[in-house]
Amino acid sequence: MSKVVVNTNVTLDGVMQAPAGPDEDTRGGFVHGGWARPYFDQVMAEQAGEGIAKGGAFLFGRRTYEHFASVWPHQPDDDMFAKVLNERTKYVASRTLREPLEWRNSTLLKGDAADAVAELKRQDKDLVILGSGELIRSLMAHDLIDEYRLLIHPLVLGSGRRLFTDDGTFTTLLLVDSTTTTTGVVIATYRPAEPKAGTTT
Repeated sequence: MSKVVVNTNVTLDGVMQAPAGPDEDTRGGFVHGGWARPYFDQVMAEQAGEGIAKGGAFLFGRRTYEHFASVWPHQPDDDMFAKVLNERTKYVASRTLREPLEWRNSTLLKGDAADAVAELKRQDKDLVILGSGELIRSLMAHDLIDEYRLLIHPLVLGSGRRLFTDDGTFTTLLLVDSTTTTTGVVIATYRPAEPKAGTTT
């Protein structure tokens, strides 16, 4: 059965905004861009390599797609991550982008993102979401996320856009795997679980 897997960096207070660089996403006056970079180590590199090597197409929201498309097509051909990102199929959820998309092997989803992703799942296509918080939350609302692979950093920012927001959604998750890096990042894999007895949604 096909799966939709979220793969994203988060802080202890759940912030996922702009982990890679200071100018990646400054919405809301966010000034902590690039917070994940000091924590990168060999363990994380190996885990990331294993994750992207498993196959499946990538799924992006518009903002994350544009950021990736401005970087990865210009990396050396012998870079493992660049090779996978450039060659593999990429689906993009956006109301403003128009085809043809410049980054090769990119396809714009038609219509509502949740409906389009549900159709891809019916076609038995595995999808990996990188970043793309707004897209993740919209798919969560339709129970379309099958796995969360969270790189949880030992860091509290106190501000920024979070993965899980205060929207009243009740979710229980089951931890199925975890690894700790040399810099204290916990790479935890969760899958949706049935609510425990006595809890309410």
